[in-house]
Amino acid sequence: MTTVAAVAPARQAPPALFVLTVFTSAALVFMVQPMVAKLVLPLLGGSPSVWNTSMAFFQIALLAGYFYAHLLQRIPSVRGQAIAHVSALIVAAIALPLRVNGLAGPPSSEHPNLWLLAVLALSIGAPFAVLSATAPLVQAWHARTIGVAEGKEPYALYAASNFGSLIALLAYPVLVEPLSSLAGQRYGWSAGYALFVLVIATLGVAVSRVRAAEVVKVRATTTPPTWRQRAIWVLLAAIPSSLMLGVSTYITTDVASAPFLWVLPLALYLTTFIIAFQDRPLIPLGVTLVLQAAAVAICAAFLPFRASFFGVQLFVHLAAFFLTALMCHQRLVARRPDPAHLTEFYLCLSLGGVVGGAFNAFLAPVIFNDVWEYPIVLALACLARPWGDLNRVQTWTWAMLILGVIAAVATPIAVTFAGSRMTTESVVGSFDQAELFDMAVKGLLGLAVIAAFMVRRQALFFLAIIAVMSYAAETAADRTDTRQSWRSFFGVLKLSQTYVPSLDGRVKMLAHGTTLHGAQAQNPEYACQPMVYYTPSTPIGQVFVARQKEKPGLRIGTVGLGTGSVAGYVRETDHLTFFEIDPLVVRVATDAAHFTYTTLCAKSLVDYVIGDARLTVAEQPDASFDILLIDAFSSDAVPAHLLTVEAVRGYLRKLKPDGVLILHLSNRNLDLMNPAQAVARAAGGYAMAQNYRPGEVDPKGTWESSEDAVIVARNREALAAFAADGRWRDADPFKARPWTDDYTNLAGSLYANLKGRWTWLP
Repeated sequence: MTTVAAVAPARQAPPALFVLTVFTSAALVFMVQPMVAKLVLPLLGGSPSVWNTSMAFFQIALLAGYFYAHLLQRIPSVRGQAIAHVSALIVAAIALPLRVNGLAGPPSSEHPNLWLLAVLALSIGAPFAVLSATAPLVQAWHARTIGVAEGKEPYALYAASNFGSLIALLAYPVLVEPLSSLAGQRYGWSAGYALFVLVIATLGVAVSRVRAAEVVKVRATTTPPTWRQRAIWVLLAAIPSSLMLGVSTYITTDVASAPFLWVLPLALYLTTFIIAFQDRPLIPLGVTLVLQAAAVAICAAFLPFRASFFGVQLFVHLAAFFLTALMCHQRLVARRPDPAHLTEFYLCLSLGGVVGGAFNAFLAPVIFNDVWEYPIVLALACLARPWGDLNRVQTWTWAMLILGVIAAVATPIAVTFAGSRMTTESVVGSFDQAELFDMAVKGLLGLAVIAAFMVRRQALFFLAIIAVMSYAAETAADRTDTRQSWRSFFGVLKLSQTYVPSLDGRVKMLAHGTTLHGAQAQNPEYACQPMVYYTPSTPIGQVFVARQKEKPGLRIGTVGLGTGSVAGYVRETDHLTFFEIDPLVVRVATDAAHFTYTTLCAKSLVDYVIGDARLTVAEQPDASFDILLIDAFSSDAVPAHLLTVEAVRGYLRKLKPDGVLILHLSNRNLDLMNPAQAVARAAGGYAMAQNYRPGEVDPKGTWESSEDAVIVARNREALAAFAADGRWRDADPFKARPWTDDYTNLAGSLYANLKGRWTWLP
């Protein structure tokens, strides 16, 4: 209940001006997020954690802005608040034009989180925090001047604010990033900030003209929110925030760390706010509950299948995230307070965002050795569903329960039967039998718990989801014999092993996320033989073998350590330097209990340089390397800044006149060959390419994989030996636009990869 005094209509500020103000501020706030992340991404190796840490920072800055808006309410007059806010905006503009502030010093691989937080705080902290205060502040002005007097709640303005955020996010990858350079983006955003100051000042003047006697006096007659209510607001806001970062980590680990991919979960997150805060939501809560339960059930079944077709995974995980976030935000709206407590409500909402983001970005990497926070929070979100049995369609309940029981019984039988008959070599359409089988099993597992959502009891549904996650992991997941797992800011490392007949024994493997980064045979006879991507018959091995025949001693540089497999090529007269951003990888690869390529197999000096390769390679003397291997692209999180014209031009400067640059471009989801060939030409190099595919059976003593590679040299003569080798072909630089520091097209590479797998794509 709120009491108000009448306001003369002639003295009201134009309602459209309120909408324009919150829309503009939200657009600036959310456009700057992928922009700043892209600015700092090259400094920390392209890790998905860059985005998680950036998002956690922006949530903290948002909380600071909302707290600032809440404190401004202590100023009794709207005019005083407007003057204070415009003044704060002007002071914060000292940090502009937008740039990466150098006061924090060079990037730190030992404490990347702290360094990144410091850089973000110095570069954008003040303007972002003050800008983010606009939405709750303007809503409070609306409530004090015209909103409540006309019987309208100001919460609808929050939907307009999130709509502006969504438009900005979608515009960034579609319009801003491809059509403008980073320099243009930085100065354009700074100009937009200056324009916004004029807009908010205009609104401040308009609301200040309402005479003091005419200003609506908002006085809540309802009971103030209890601490329990505040805690519920925080928790309901924390779940979507954590899930947003969890699903972002999943997506960017399986494709690439790029703003256009980070935008997807964040855009869906904002869309849930838009729907939830509408007067008449597009998706009612009842429908949301049904769809959310089905999506989470299927997602729980899919979670262990990390190596499946990405398009299916993307849809399932985004659907589960979107519907879960929508459910939480709709329950938040249902618990919204009287407008007199509006800024406090948004303060708690923002605090929840910080709690969820901080858990994923700072706490989870310390307490978990794998990305457990995502499935844990997804399961816990089931407890946010309404208590009680709200469903009355008992026929559906029994039907789905029967199907679930059938699926639960049929799945292990199907696993056993198909496992004895299936081979991964036969192909049906564009999927092999293994992929079709995987999808069938996942469908059965999802069906097994869809019955739970018909019951609508949150505790039962929570237990069902936990059961299906465990069941899927134990019966049909992408299994390997994982022996040990480690986690750092840069990702999750897993040590596993398998039996390889051609090597007469077991092989230890090191995976980063879902990608194999090297392997070593445990049979002493083959222990120093490079495996998978690095065998002598692969493009990388061909270059090493050819160069060692020509020169008695080689100076070798390798970006990306993995297990250190190429150290198996090092002779007594060679010198190998690994450039690695993650200190954890160095510790694992040099521990003789795990791998011995660098400690026992290399016959000469092997050293390590820690840091982002773009920066550390640039510090090496010019014309110093015979071979420079850039082996950072087989990982699913592609550091695109290492494959730009500027980067390759820098690599070529470090080569001797007859030196060779190797770009290892094997990737499960992206076609990097075409842009790499275009980049080589634009950087002034001469290039050749090879798509290597091994035979059906590995020869005795080897274990190799397919490999895509481009080799680049400063002159044609350096590639003469490879030109005479029929396995290499001249590069075609005209199939893609070369990537630069201002332009990358990961979306195009993803499409090109899909086009190669799906022949019906245009």
